[in-house]
Amino acid sequence: MEMKKLFCYQCEETAKGTGCTKAGVCGKTGEVADLQDLLIYLMKGMSICNTKSRESGKYNEEVDKFIMEGLFSTITNANFDKQYFTDKIHQASRIRDELKEKNSVQNTHDSVTWHFSDEEEIMKKAEEVGVLNTKNEDVRSLRELLIYGLKGIAAYYHHAYILGKTDKEISNFIQDALVATTKELSVDEMVGLNMKCGEIGVKTMALLDDANTSTYGNPEPTSVNLGVRNNPGILISGHDLNDMDELLEQTEGTGVDVYTHGEMLPANAYPAFKKYSHFVGNYGNAWWKQKEEFEKFNGPVLLTTNCLVPPKDSYKDRVYMTGVVGFEGLKYIPDGKNGNAKDFTELITHAKKCSSPEKLEDGEITVGFAHNAALSVADQIVEAVKTGKIKRFVVMAGCDGRHKEREYYTEFAKALPRDTVILTAGCAKYRYNKLDLGDIDGIPRLLDAGQCNDSYSLVVIAKKLAEVFGVGINELPISYNIAWYEQKAVLVLLSLLSMGVKNIMLGPKLPAFVSPNVLDVLVEKFNIQPNSTVEEDLPTLNAVA
Repeated sequence: MEMKKLFCYQCEETAKGTGCTKAGVCGKTGEVADLQDLLIYLMKGMSICNTKSRESGKYNEEVDKFIMEGLFSTITNANFDKQYFTDKIHQASRIRDELKEKNSVQNTHDSVTWHFSDEEEIMKKAEEVGVLNTKNEDVRSLRELLIYGLKGIAAYYHHAYILGKTDKEISNFIQDALVATTKELSVDEMVGLNMKCGEIGVKTMALLDDANTSTYGNPEPTSVNLGVRNNPGILISGHDLNDMDELLEQTEGTGVDVYTHGEMLPANAYPAFKKYSHFVGNYGNAWWKQKEEFEKFNGPVLLTTNCLVPPKDSYKDRVYMTGVVGFEGLKYIPDGKNGNAKDFTELITHAKKCSSPEKLEDGEITVGFAHNAALSVADQIVEAVKTGKIKRFVVMAGCDGRHKEREYYTEFAKALPRDTVILTAGCAKYRYNKLDLGDIDGIPRLLDAGQCNDSYSLVVIAKKLAEVFGVGINELPISYNIAWYEQKAVLVLLSLLSMGVKNIMLGPKLPAFVSPNVLDVLVEKFNIQPNSTVEEDLPTLNAVA
């Protein structure tokens, strides 16, 4: 079948640094990319039709949940399944029309009025409503920046939602912002909405932090095993701690070990999971190495969120999906019914038939320096700063990726002076978290706060230091060298900007969706700049005295 053409530039690795036009570098086809665009388009119509209900204080949980999951499913490396998006488009159309009738909506925007009668009309429309449908480059840039930020919010909100934490302000903003992308707003208005997106991003990350810590305890500094045992194992990847919890409970006493991979590494630091003797440690590295590492793991792999790379045939039958993850031909584990846990019986039975994992490495790494742990040694940190033993903190949060140029972050970490502490969160840390960076008076020179959503911890730490030293956040000895790949990192960037953080260095490339004029605005307001070489960037970030 001939692949549909597409245009997508939402990730850092987009083709030629400008946009994928034949197939996504992530592996999605043109058809799937177009269907994702159409789903977002229809969710704009849903949001318009739901406005009157929300303004009158009537909330529709089905709508809130659908839009949250719909946005999450379109994040890079989350869902590649054409049928999934076709089904969602049918659902979106039905829900939109029900809202339209119920609220007597008179809005004539095409996302509200468009209808279809067959799959051919769906695909035709899907090709028409993509990114390039907005002709003005700067308007398009600001709209896409906002939509990508919303995808980040939706991803983080989904995890909190699963654990029973909700906030109507978050759902309302998502829908208001989607509606805003259908209007002709000024550049200032769109910039303001993007800053509001960052503000809501901080709120969402705080909600998720509360959901995780109130359920599983505050992460503790923990040495994580990198080796393997002789039992069969299950490898869990992604971000969803609720899936981790249910999997550990159901595998207890079965003779099957559980290992984390990628962004699930920080789960090793939560007290609630430490009671399980079959929770072995972490296997492997960042998401992009999974083709090699999943092959060698030998047992089944559970993908709980985005970060899926299209699997090789040699291990495809061992990959299971759950949540918003989708890929044709892989086994899917649905949500439990009536609020019950997911049933991982098939996964566990499969694991028992597999050989133990092949060893990749030995040793340990330390995780668990979220805000509670970091602030518990705040006096120590403050004293080290006052005495000059710590001269600077460098925030190196964000995403990892495939390209060789990302070795920059390894070399940057190596080149930092011994009186510098790295604050990290997200899978970017795999570029340097296994280096022997040492400590400063017992304070590790690498403080790993956790997943990308745990960037909130870095905000809390920075605010506490600003309070202690009685200065503004930009007057602290903190530099920002952020690596991005997908839309959750875009939200983290917007969140930092909404707090007024300036002088952020971003790489390895600036986003293709940021137009030259929009970049000028961000440079003028926040002095955002691209990274270049380690030698040039160290002085720029004041990381060298």
